[in-house]
Amino acid sequence: MVTFEYNFTIMRIGILGTGTVGEAIASALIAKGHQVRMGSRSAGSEKAAAWVKKAGKEASEGSFNDAALWGDIVFICLNGEYALDALSTLDETALNGKIVLDLTNPLDFTQGMPPRILEKYRDVSLGEKIQAAIPNAYVVKTLNTVNANVMVDPRKVNKGQHSLFVCGNHADAKNKVKHFLADSFGWTAESFVDLGDIKAARCTEAYVPLWVLLWQATGTPLFSVKLVQ
Repeated sequence: MVTFEYNFTIMRIGILGTGTVGEAIASALIAKGHQVRMGSRSAGSEKAAAWVKKAGKEASEGSFNDAALWGDIVFICLNGEYALDALSTLDETALNGKIVLDLTNPLDFTQGMPPRILEKYRDVSLGEKIQAAIPNAYVVKTLNTVNANVMVDPRKVNKGQHSLFVCGNHADAKNKVKHFLADSFGWTAESFVDLGDIKAARCTEAYVPLWVLLWQATGTPLFSVKLVQ
């Protein structure tokens, strides 16, 4: 059984994606003292370069492959429709042996709101497809059911007292992710709901259209759900 010996004090972190989620995650990790490389389709992306200028000396940017190779842990913060295309540009061994946090959702907005799940992911989750695309990495699906601001500061909702779903095939990888999210963003041990292997991503991804409806109903994305027993 593979185990991971990480020092969470200072780590090199790769972020695939330059959008709202990628920037929120990257900026929060810089604030915690980590070294973060933001990856995009090609090095020199205008958005990534602007983030580096703002984030300071521990921030850097490059291609998706640069970020994947550089990070001890890697976050996938991409539009779900294009996530597999991005992974196809990586060196075959870029993510071998690494924990990869999958924050993606395969949403189809072409029929209006709320979005649907993209048809090709209605019988198998994007999380499962990502794990299959990088079989020697340890994919953990999480954070995809909350707003980017809540991802990095769960206290924005009910003083942090709400649930965060986690799934993946490797128990030690999930455990390390829980510790990392607690240390980096302030999630509590009580927040985590482990749903089992990566197939559970079918359910957490399918929840997101309902999440969008709840956003419309409440008028704010700063909400979450809490499992009570």
